[in-house]
Amino acid sequence: MVFIKYFQKTKNTIRKTKHTRLFCGLKSAPLLLVASFLLLGGLAIPLVRADSYQQQINTLNAQNSQAQGNLSSLGLQATSYQDQIAQIQTQINTLQAAIQANQARQADLQQQIVADQAKIAQEKQVLGDDIRTMYTSGQMSTIEELATSKSLSDFVDAEAYRSAVADSIQTTLKEVTSLQIQLQSQKVEVEQLLSTQTLQQNQLSSEQTQQNQLLAMNQQQQDQYNQKIAGNNAQISRLRAAQAAANASIGRAAHVVGASGGSGGDCDIGQGNGGYPMSWCNASQDSVTDANGFPNRECTSFADWYFTSVEGQTGFTVSGNAGWWWETSNYTAFTWSQGTVKVGALGIEPSSSLNAPVPSLHGGFYGHVMIVKALPGQTFGGQYVPDGYVLVASMNEDESGHFMYNLWPVSYLMFINPQ
Repeated sequence: MVFIKYFQKTKNTIRKTKHTRLFCGLKSAPLLLVASFLLLGGLAIPLVRADSYQQQINTLNAQNSQAQGNLSSLGLQATSYQDQIAQIQTQINTLQAAIQANQARQADLQQQIVADQAKIAQEKQVLGDDIRTMYTSGQMSTIEELATSKSLSDFVDAEAYRSAVADSIQTTLKEVTSLQIQLQSQKVEVEQLLSTQTLQQNQLSSEQTQQNQLLAMNQQQQDQYNQKIAGNNAQISRLRAAQAAANASIGRAAHVVGASGGSGGDCDIGQGNGGYPMSWCNASQDSVTDANGFPNRECTSFADWYFTSVEGQTGFTVSGNAGWWWETSNYTAFTWSQGTVKVGALGIEPSSSLNAPVPSLHGGFYGHVMIVKALPGQTFGGQYVPDGYVLVASMNEDESGHFMYNLWPVSYLMFINPQ
């Protein structure tokens, strides 16, 4: 009575749903300490000792899922870096073209300066000659010039000539001064423009170098996440192998003749597939979700499908990993000594001694759920069931998603009868 009250009180506190991802947590062996921390990209994820291999596997899968999400973010970030690098390169190319154009202009301007300086030198020569002529002519007095002139007209012409020479001198000096100022201004302008463009080009090159460094760091982070995922997958494989080995130490192979139910498919290792739908059977394990919300080819998927679809227990609901079904189902669970087990019952191996109603029930082995096909003293498919065992059908007992018949000790199981 104490157990029944505890069981009912506990069961009422559990939320019941089928659409939680459930797995088979299988037999125990010495617990594995996977790792102390996953340190990656500033993220610390503690890994503690789990109560079951499956809890460790679930933790590693969760880490892989988070790492995959981070990889996706890093991939988008890398694309952004690459786009930015390409845009900067376009700006650098455009600026380089402008620099080359200004350098060509600078060369043309320098040639023009050289040509103008030659012209200035020539003008100075002409101007010097004019000044000398004018100076020589200017030594005569007006009376002397009139006396030496053949006529008044010659005198006027000489005065006009001197005036023209004076005007020419002023104009030439103005032109030379203006040309020098203009050329110098253009030279300074081009030099300043080239200096600015060169500075901009250097800044863009520095920014591009920084973006390349960020991209390299991004790729390094992606490599670290990929390495961590690969390491986790290797650890998951080891845990699954340990689960399968531990399971084999409890269940005994049942030699069922002409294995009934199902035509085989990928679930078959010589014993059929128990009638399990071929679309789920031939899909890779855990790659699809079955009609009741369970990952395909897991013990939970097969047991719930068989119990509800084949046996018609459509009112049955449950939540949690397989080893918790005794507590979270809406049907009453009991031990072998507490009730009469029927063929078609669910056989449940609790996931640990911590949550089993009887701590000594299973010696600390981990959760699995199966369908009882024959009781002690009965024969099924040519296989006689000895005392202390039930013959069961289940999926994924070998941790490879296969259908199997086995003999299980009744002392390790709890049961849920069909109603």
